[in-house]
Amino acid sequence: MPDQASLPKPDEVLDTLGLYCPVPIWEAAKQIQRMKAGRVLEVLSDDDQIVDDMPTWCRRTGNEYLGLTQDGSEYHVFVRKSR
Repeated sequence: MPDQASLPKPDEVLDTLGLYCPVPIWEAAKQIQRMKAGRVLEVLSDDDQIVDDMPTWCRRTGNEYLGLTQDGSEYHVFVRKSR
C-alpha cells in the first residue's frame, strides 16, 4: 500500500463516508464523468468494499486506479480520469 506522499495531489475530493456499496462507486462515477481527462479524484470512504470495488470499476471503465491509503477505518482512494 503506497503512502500518501507517493500519490498525486488530487484535483477533486469526494466524501462518501457513511455510504456503503455500491453508492461510493456510483458517486465516484458521477464525479469522474464531470472531470477533465488526466485529473485525479480522491474518494474518501469507510466501506471496506471499496478496496476491491474501485480497482475493478477502473478496469471496467478504463480509468486509472492509482492506489489507496488507509487511516484507521477511512480509505483514501485515488483515480485518474482516462478520457
